[in-house]
Amino acid sequence: MVARRNKPKPPLVKHRFSGADSRKPKPPPATKQPFSGVESHKPKTSPATKQKFPGVESHKPKTPPGKQRFSGAESRKPKTPPATKQKFSSLERSALYARREAANILRTVLRGDAERRAVASIKSLVLSPSVRNKRGTFALVCETLKYLTVIKDVLEIANVLNSKWKRQEPLVFIVCYDILFGKDTPSIGDAEKFLMRHKDALLSGLATLLVRKKVESVDQLLGSKLTGHLKPRYVRVNTLKMDVDSAVQELEKHYTVQKDETIPDLLVLPPGSDLHAHRLVANGRIFLQGKASSMVAAALQPEAGWVVLDACSAPGNKTIHLAALMEGQGKIIACELNEERVKRLEHTIKLSGASNIEVCHGDFLGLNPKDPSFAKIRAILLDPSCSGSGTITDRLDHLLPSHSEDNNMNYDSMRLHKLAVFQKKALAHALSFPKVERVVYSTCSIHQIENEDVVSSVLPLASSLGFKLATPFPQWQRRGLPVFAGSEHLLRMDPVEDKEGFFIALFVRENKLDNPKSSELLDRVCRRRRKNSTMQLHPYLCPKMFRPWSGTLHRLKTRFLLSRNGC
Repeated sequence: MVARRNKPKPPLVKHRFSGADSRKPKPPPATKQPFSGVESHKPKTSPATKQKFPGVESHKPKTPPGKQRFSGAESRKPKTPPATKQKFSSLERSALYARREAANILRTVLRGDAERRAVASIKSLVLSPSVRNKRGTFALVCETLKYLTVIKDVLEIANVLNSKWKRQEPLVFIVCYDILFGKDTPSIGDAEKFLMRHKDALLSGLATLLVRKKVESVDQLLGSKLTGHLKPRYVRVNTLKMDVDSAVQELEKHYTVQKDETIPDLLVLPPGSDLHAHRLVANGRIFLQGKASSMVAAALQPEAGWVVLDACSAPGNKTIHLAALMEGQGKIIACELNEERVKRLEHTIKLSGASNIEVCHGDFLGLNPKDPSFAKIRAILLDPSCSGSGTITDRLDHLLPSHSEDNNMNYDSMRLHKLAVFQKKALAHALSFPKVERVVYSTCSIHQIENEDVVSSVLPLASSLGFKLATPFPQWQRRGLPVFAGSEHLLRMDPVEDKEGFFIALFVRENKLDNPKSSELLDRVCRRRRKNSTMQLHPYLCPKMFRPWSGTLHRLKTRFLLSRNGC
């Protein structure tokens, strides 16, 4: 046998793999390029470190410490320091905001005046919560309106406005007033800077206007717009939050205060008393309300526990006065159609703290008197939209272009006719509610067509429904115009003698004329009598047929007894 030869084993070659190489075999080395001599001169560098070439960095100038090195474009153009913002004083910023707020109010007022539609008064717009600088804004609006005709003529003569600024005329009017007639020269704002560049042209235009009008001063151009009426400041105490004596004691620290002779919760302060920022006004303890407005709710005389309807309630001063007179009891339905005025109404109610007022966002003429939800209404206060001719001084409407001397304070007869038609419908609608006992109709107008004529037109309907005219505030001297029998029951206020024009008419059902509580007593007695004696009359002869007659007989008998006893 031939023995097998053991072949020699090849030498074992150990390979070391680390990381990813241990999982993946190493590829064969790439064949070298034929230019081995060139590659031999390349120094080997690690991938993590950059190669340093000696002698290259030595040619770069070293940056001294503290200085910034720039590369590329930045090395040729250094960065400019950031521009510092111009700082304005608090007075300049306040004046800037006041001019913008005044321009917004002026735009609203002028647009409403041009369209001959009723808008909120200047005072109510300024007292909006969104207006921050109320005093400065109010002064700017009033003074700009006073000089508005002069400002327009000066701008036309100077001819400096382009199309951009013509679209912002209200702001231009405000700034022009400050430049031409104001005490402080505006310094910030785009409109201010633009008009200040043309200040010389504006002053030259004013001088040219005086020459054309052949007058020596601007006051001669304004005429009667400079004359003002000194009217006392009236404030009404919100008795839901504060009693009258406490309010007098608090206000007497800074003002001279008197109690009004007609309205118990009304206080009289000197003319010009500014209470807009007073803390009692801010927390709803007192309200800035005129005497005429306060007399309306007092003329209605609602009793605690009644259901009362305020037909046209915004902004809500009369509504919350009703709540105070009712001592927070009963229920008041405040009806208002305009959405923006509803917001103002809700704000007033919240400020007053009244909890018995329900806001009805809708048209009063759309309410159904036969609706069960309105069946318990005992009194209605109707203060509808009117021309406002009696409060043009209080509302400052005499400053508007439509009330200039050229118009001679005449109102559009067509507009008055439309207002009177609406007022007649509203008053007739108020009288048609079945359980209503007292209705007050009031306007802040001096025109007969809105006052006596409206009342006389509904007298036949009122008489058929059992209403008669009553006399609110018998001690008041000024009464209605003698155009029909019974006009002496109406109440008027004169814009000159009483500082405000107003009209009030009070309708009362006949059987409630002497004693308003007699109706409630009559109904209670009749219900009890009918309940106890309905089946006692002819119980064997068709008792159902005699049930309605039994109630009528007892009502007649009870009414006779009440009248004999003086009820």
